Amino acid sequence: MNREVEQSLQAAIDNWNSMARADQEDSEAAANLFEASFYRFIDAVREWTSCLEPQPDTIEAFLELPMVQQMIDLLPAPLYLNFETEAELIVQNKFRIDEDKYD
Repeated sequence: MNREVEQSLQAAIDNWNSMARADQEDSEAAANLFEASFYRFIDAVREWTSCLEPQPDTIEAFLELPMVQQMIDLLPAPLYLNFETEAELIVQNKFRIDEDKYD
């Protein structure tokens, strides 16, 4: 797996787990930390994807890439839908406006 993608994915997973363990007092800070790390991961995936030749032209082709399969295997199940949504934007070469990111 690409080093930057792997590191950012691990950080997102670590922050996801921290968020799940956070008490009421720390839950908002943990959620914000997770969200920021998730989008750093998505940015790393976008950067990696931009170097692929040929570029995947459908979400199905993207999701079938061996490295993407590795990422999916490591992602906590509740994050898969968010990842798939972001993957569609990557394949379409569209960018999410910060306001449109998940809350």
